[in-house]
Amino acid sequence: MLSIEAVIKPERVNQVSAALQEAGCKGFYYFNVTGQGGQGGVEVLVGRGGRTAGRSAVPKTLIRTIIDDSMKEAVVQAILNAARSPGEGEIGDGKIFVSEIKEAIRVRTGETGTDAI
Repeated sequence: MLSIEAVIKPERVNQVSAALQEAGCKGFYYFNVTGQGGQGGVEVLVGRGGRTAGRSAVPKTLIRTIIDDSMKEAVVQAILNAARSPGEGEIGDGKIFVSEIKEAIRVRTGETGTDAI
């Protein structure tokens, strides 16, 4: 089993969610996070005078799913295609992290392993 975590732009959540479902991903969850990566931060307008201020952290969305190893390529490609900005992409489009899951247990039934996901 694998855990796939993708940090993406919040405005791309609907596209990524739809792409995951089309790739056969049964379940996933997402939540809003704030952080800083290679993008470094953004300039934001503050007040009425049109002044700008630097903001080191930017809003992102973290999507996480647990999948069978055989789905890795399809799920990663679905996220890449849906999260990337048009053209060749932009700084800040996000990152994907893949890690192994040793065990999963469904609380309701006690099923383990891939049966639990």
